[in-house]
Amino acid sequence: MENQSLVKEICPTTTQEWIKNGALLVDVREKDEVAQLAYNVPNIINIPLTEFEERYTEIPKDKEVVMVCRSGGRSLRAAGFLVNHEYAKVVNMQHGIIRWTQKGFPTKGETSSVIGNTQDNGCCGTASTPDKNKCC
Repeated sequence: MENQSLVKEICPTTTQEWIKNGALLVDVREKDEVAQLAYNVPNIINIPLTEFEERYTEIPKDKEVVMVCRSGGRSLRAAGFLVNHEYAKVVNMQHGIIRWTQKGFPTKGETSSVIGNTQDNGCCGTASTPDKNKCC
């Protein structure tokens, strides 16, 4: 079996702190998903997972990087790929743009695709009354 490293995961609230400190977000969703709803942050690039193996070298190794997607699964795979390619400053954001939107963090586009049918999960409040200070 291949030697693999575990990927550290952070929540959307912690991701906000990383962004304030200059971290780069790498969104691995497909272009049509990003066109519908995007993270509205200053340092972000989109490298769809379908192109990731060919384009991952666009991500600087010397910068803190937060991998993001819709729910956290694809970005976790991409983060693991980077860790296994000697990227040391990479984390995955758990729960993706779904939780990001639920917490009321900045987005561009139509949010109904991710918050229209969500339930209160108990730790973040509801989509209409998110608790931005709780990490979940």
